[in-house]
Amino acid sequence: MRKTLFFTMIFAFLVLGSISTQAQELGLRFGHLNGNNVALDGIFSTGKYSRVHADVSFGNNGLGLDALWNPIYDDIPDTDFNWYAGFGPSVYLSDNFRLGAAGEVGIEYAFAEVPITLGLDFRPYLFLVEVTEFRSGFGFNARWRLN
Repeated sequence: MRKTLFFTMIFAFLVLGSISTQAQELGLRFGHLNGNNVALDGIFSTGKYSRVHADVSFGNNGLGLDALWNPIYDDIPDTDFNWYAGFGPSVYLSDNFRLGAAGEVGIEYAFAEVPITLGLDFRPYLFLVEVTEFRSGFGFNARWRLN
């Protein structure tokens, strides 16, 4: 199992590295995430007001993959904050395989002077394959804007 996990992690990093040229933001996410506590975090635009928020998480002898579709709402009055909500598939590869769906609600601030975005979000998970369970947690995102 350790070899499979190792090669899966190598594959995930190669895939993330190959698509990083298309990413608009790359960074880290800290907090509860798909059974882990840290993730490589990427934002990929799908239009002016929507995006894919993808994570490759690790930290508890497993590898988690999330790809959440987020519409972006920038209508918080008199502030530079954006909020978003979304959903998408979630996979956890470990001794205990899990497959399910994740949701996300968050708020973020993109600094104008430096290309950094900071955000806080809440993610509930509903796993249906191998085990049926509900999990949730909060996270902190720090991302570098590439363009």
